[in-house]
Amino acid sequence: MTAGVRLVVLGRQGAGKGTQAVRLGKQFDVPHISTGDMLRAAVAAGTEFGLRAKSVMDAGQLVSDEIMVGVVDERLHEVDAVERGYVLDGFPRTEAQALALEKITSEHPIHVVLNLEVPESVVLERITKRRVCTTCGRIYSVDAPPADPWRCDLDGGEVVQRADDTEEAVRKRLDLYAAETLPLVGFYRDRGVLCEVDGLGSPDDVFARLLAAVEAVRQS
Repeated sequence: MTAGVRLVVLGRQGAGKGTQAVRLGKQFDVPHISTGDMLRAAVAAGTEFGLRAKSVMDAGQLVSDEIMVGVVDERLHEVDAVERGYVLDGFPRTEAQALALEKITSEHPIHVVLNLEVPESVVLERITKRRVCTTCGRIYSVDAPPADPWRCDLDGGEVVQRADDTEEAVRKRLDLYAAETLPLVGFYRDRGVLCEVDGLGSPDDVFARLLAAVEAVRQS
């Protein structure tokens, strides 16, 4: 494998995927690129697909696959991603997006797809117990609340459960993940680039497993 790494991180929401993807980016000195990051950067830069995405979002609509794929294509062809690699987080979400990503990365294929595996029951418990400061966004849990009950330790803001963290809302997201994104595990396994990583345990233990998985591929 070349000096840089090109990684995709998959996993259910609540599996710690985003945090671990950020750590991987720092570890390998490559950009961590999430769906939100890509959209915001494209809109701010006024790129072709950024402008199209902005008009859709301003109208309160969902960004289509066509626009999202275009945004990803633009981002992965920027100098830092081409020369150093990247950790891709939040894309692809569907097989159609995965097929599009294969075309985008045909000259510089993805090295490994990491699937952070955490049982659905654990994810459900984690998210429904999550509480968030309404002013600064700091995350707490029912099991690890702020010192002053439900007032943020940092700024005193009210700490609440988000509307989309209720059990009903979380189950809907998990059902959508099972229908649309979970099939990507088989998709990438068939292509020989999937590495499944146990997501249970402390964040440091999980990160060590992810690093070991990437290093095994780097040395192959």
